[in-house]
Amino acid sequence: MTVTLGYVAFYVADVEETLSFYTAAFGLERRFITPEGDYGELRTGATTLSFVSNDLAESNLAAVGGFARIDPTGKPPGMSLTLVTDDVPKALNAALDAGARPYLDPVDKPWGQTVAYVLDPNGILVELGTPVNAE
Repeated sequence: MTVTLGYVAFYVADVEETLSFYTAAFGLERRFITPEGDYGELRTGATTLSFVSNDLAESNLAAVGGFARIDPTGKPPGMSLTLVTDDVPKALNAALDAGARPYLDPVDKPWGQTVAYVLDPNGILVELGTPVNAE
């Protein structure tokens, strides 16, 4: 049996607005959106980043009691989406210009990586980081 990571999905209030944010902020290319606008995907390399409307997610998970919605005004959930870049300050500024909220200014880590954090308009924590040279 082989297992690979194919998709990462976040449940959001507005799929179209979310796709537009990630396209404007980071230059990610749209891969797909349903005619109903309740599911959309972005090309990010080997793994597809996708967004599902809260309503569709609720209907998909109703049999097991639903899910906890992300609160855009509260603390972010205990997870982050990491986007790798060779220029964290530039990516940070682009994200802020597109409507992200600052969360943590760039920090140089002891292992040589630079990271910063923003909150997207949904309240999703997005880490912007340089590649990790694991040798």
